[in-house]
Amino acid sequence: MESNNYSGKKKCSSFSSSSLRRRSSIQSLDYNILSIIFASINHFDLVRCSSVCKSWYDCIHTSDLLKMKYYNRNKDSCFLSNASSETTLKMYLKVLAMEQHRLSLQNGSADIYQWNGHSASIDQCRMKMGLILTGVGDKVARIWSVKSYKCLEEYSVPDMKPLADFDFDESKIVGLVGTRICIWRRNGKRSIFPSQDDAITTGLCMRYVDPEAVVGCGDGTARVFDMYSKKCSRIIRMHAGPVTCLALTDDQLILSGSSLGSIKVAGLSSDQRVASLRSTHSTGIRSLCFNPSSSLVFAGSTGGYLHCWDLRTMKPLWENRISPNIIYSVQHMRNDTSSLVAGGIDGVLRILNQNTGELLSSYVIREGTKAAASTKTGYGVVEKKKAEQLSEDACLDRIPKNSRPTITCLAVGMKKVVTTHNSKLIRVWKFNN
Repeated sequence: MESNNYSGKKKCSSFSSSSLRRRSSIQSLDYNILSIIFASINHFDLVRCSSVCKSWYDCIHTSDLLKMKYYNRNKDSCFLSNASSETTLKMYLKVLAMEQHRLSLQNGSADIYQWNGHSASIDQCRMKMGLILTGVGDKVARIWSVKSYKCLEEYSVPDMKPLADFDFDESKIVGLVGTRICIWRRNGKRSIFPSQDDAITTGLCMRYVDPEAVVGCGDGTARVFDMYSKKCSRIIRMHAGPVTCLALTDDQLILSGSSLGSIKVAGLSSDQRVASLRSTHSTGIRSLCFNPSSSLVFAGSTGGYLHCWDLRTMKPLWENRISPNIIYSVQHMRNDTSSLVAGGIDGVLRILNQNTGELLSSYVIREGTKAAASTKTGYGVVEKKKAEQLSEDACLDRIPKNSRPTITCLAVGMKKVVTTHNSKLIRVWKFNN
């Protein structure tokens, strides 16, 4: 009898605790309590909370918490009368997010998460929509989660040809494989063109804006392919030497850099060059990016210079030698008009002001920090290290090479940077406020 009573009490206790757990979950909180909790956090975190689930989104937006915080922060603003406008509020939140991003890159500390993502050395990465695409140098491209560092998708390269360049969006990966273009649909289908007989001569780099892909070639031409008809629609003579890097604008312009030190501008719908962007120091151009929000073009050179032009006037705005060696990659967030991130052969991750070229901060991997095991993936252990912010007078020769491995490519996301180093390692630098 005692045994039955004990059993009954145990079941009752178990039932009560599980019932209590259900009642005390975040989903059980009513609208008013959630509103009180959300009212205590800042704008940036409030926007992030609104994207967690529909109930949180409804609570935050129907209670007008974002608008109230806007009013409180901008009481003296001449734009306060327009604050009720949904467009004004969204613009304000976008500016606030970019400011948080800039401050974290410039003044924050950073944790570095690294793992062996490939069986051979790779030197390219892209980051979009919370996903990282890595590869180039081996026979496979992989998509990773920025949050979990787990491999979500894998794409094998056909014909045993190495990837030369690639990019991706929500539905496909487009890669330059040997001398041909390969499209991997995210649903598993694959197509490759042109045929071997019509293959590109020494394709070095590639960019695409639907429905066209542009390939920079060793003979100085840019070849434009229609990705639906799978045919070359135009061949544009850009340079006397090899095309080393490309950038495409939203209004159908091709920007191409050359090992000879020039940058040419041409139209996607024409087979003629439009203009040239000239600089004082004519060293070879190794990296290009274009900011559609400001119409600024940025280029990194073999001589360690960063250059900036205004594409609307085709005139140079600034140039700054930030490194004694090659700058392999320069990038920024699409909607960010303040911060620019650059990396190259000396292995220093540098943050600059887009509008002036001023060097704001520099980072390397902290020397002597013992890597802490973070999580496990199907490709090994993810290790956590610390970044070290360099002083303005830091001597690079005194910093060990293993603290600053060559940065062959980088991609920029909200308060984070992904880097590759011509090794098996992938690194994610997550910056704190």
